[in-house]
Amino acid sequence: MEIKTISDTEYVVSGVSITNISEQRFCVFDFEATGINHETEHITQIGAVIIENGVILENKTFNSYIKSPKPIPEAVERYTGIYNSFLEDAPNLKDKYNDFLEFAKDCILITHAGYEFDLPLLSNECRRYNLPMLTNPCLDTKALFSYLHPEIKGIIWTDYLIKYYNINDKDLRRHDALGDSILIGRIFLRILEEFQARAINDIEFIDPVLVKRFKVIPMV
Repeated sequence: MEIKTISDTEYVVSGVSITNISEQRFCVFDFEATGINHETEHITQIGAVIIENGVILENKTFNSYIKSPKPIPEAVERYTGIYNSFLEDAPNLKDKYNDFLEFAKDCILITHAGYEFDLPLLSNECRRYNLPMLTNPCLDTKALFSYLHPEIKGIIWTDYLIKYYNINDKDLRRHDALGDSILIGRIFLRILEEFQARAINDIEFIDPVLVKRFKVIPMV
C-alpha cells in the first residue's frame, strides 16, 4: 500500500489488495492523543474491537489509557473527556504495546482517518520508543467510501458516514478510543454491505483513490 500526499487537502491511496473480504478477520482500532498533530503529540488511549463473520464482538475488546510524557491540554480534555488524572496510573506505551500487537495478530486493521492520523502518530511513537511498527494490512473507511463513491467530493467525516448509513451511535461514548472503534466497526460493516451488493469480493485499488484530508479545527 502507498499513501501519497498531493496537496494540503488531498492524498491518494494505491496498492490496496484484500481478497475474499467477507471471510477475513478484522481488528478495528482507534487512538486518542494529546492533540491532533501526529508529529508532536502522544497517544493517551488505545481502543480496539474484533469483527468476525460480519459481527462486532463486543466481548473481544482492547482498551487502555496510556501515560503520556506531556500533559493533555485543557481543550483536548474537554473534547475527548479524557483527563490527565486518568493517566496518572496508566501504563507507558512501551509496556502495553505488545498486548495490542497480540490482540490485533492475524487481523486486517480497520480505521477511520488512520492513514492521515493514527498510523503516522503510531509510527512516530514507535520511533521514539524503539518499538516495531504494525505490519498488518490496514483499511481506512474514508478511503473505502471514497473508492465506492468518487462522485462525493467533500471530506468524509465520521458524522457524515453516520448520517449516510443511518447508524446508531447513541449508545456509544464518542471521542473515546473503544467507543469510536465500535462505531467505526458499524460503519465498516455497512461499507462491506455495499461491496457485497455490487458483487465485489476483493478490494483492489487498481487506480489511486483520492481522499480528502480532514481539516484541523482549533480547540479552544
